[in-house]
Amino acid sequence: MKKRNILISFLLIIILPVGTVFSYRYYQSYKENQKKKLIFEKRKANWLILRQRLTDEIAKFNGEAGIVIKDLEMNWEISFNKDKLFPSASLAKIPLMAACFWAADQGRIKLDRNITLKSSDKLTGSGVLKDMPAGTVFSVERLIGLMIYDSDNTATNIITNLMGIDYLNSMFKAFGLKNTVLSRKIADYQLRDQGIENYTTAEDMAFLLDKMYHRTIGNKSVSDQCICMLKLTRTNDRIPKYLPVDITIAHKTGLEKEVCHDAGIVFTTKGDFIICVLTKHANSNSALSKEFIARVAARVYKYFEQL
Repeated sequence: MKKRNILISFLLIIILPVGTVFSYRYYQSYKENQKKKLIFEKRKANWLILRQRLTDEIAKFNGEAGIVIKDLEMNWEISFNKDKLFPSASLAKIPLMAACFWAADQGRIKLDRNITLKSSDKLTGSGVLKDMPAGTVFSVERLIGLMIYDSDNTATNIITNLMGIDYLNSMFKAFGLKNTVLSRKIADYQLRDQGIENYTTAEDMAFLLDKMYHRTIGNKSVSDQCICMLKLTRTNDRIPKYLPVDITIAHKTGLEKEVCHDAGIVFTTKGDFIICVLTKHANSNSALSKEFIARVAARVYKYFEQL
């Protein structure tokens, strides 16, 4: 009996501390899980509030809008008319850029190849190349950059001629874009006035940006090159307008008669998000559409600030 009592006492000395440690760890794990649950529930509630805020903004907007917002950490999406076709304007330069970097990766083109500017290349509209003298030489990579961060129409015309519209459309399909098509050169306004239009959707733009973010366009370097270019965009009167100046934004705007767009990825300390806002309007200028896009971006950013 004495030996048995000694054995029981020994076991209690060993088992009780182990049980106490186990209980403490279980309690800590429970508390952590409860904390995560509360954070998730708050985030979900704020996401639903954001949807309502965006619904209110759309109701006040004097025009049509296609919108996709994506929380890239949670993989949540808010969308309105995401598959509605809009004239793509310069948003078409995003998949065009991606096709160029893909082609370079595959050896179809060389980014360091020099191309001489010709008078016949020059187009009106945005960009500086139209004012450059014929005979000026640019690398393919520099032309891609000018096409994106300056939205240069002449650079776009040269790149489109280099790649070919048929090849570009085939690459858009290869990327998985369902409703993005080039029916003419992006700045061919004569054909546009004849009713020949390029189209895209907020869904397609968000899909392509998501592939860039997750580095799944070709190898990782293709996606990285695309995002680096988009971060250099100089037009900041839409998505960036009401956001802090130190926020990194990789985006591309689009602007033509009666259409105004902006699509990009916003990188914040609380989380990254995709925002694509395409608009069509009948106003005398694009000021109201630009303000609408800026307000939508501000609403989304506020959601992340509350996390």
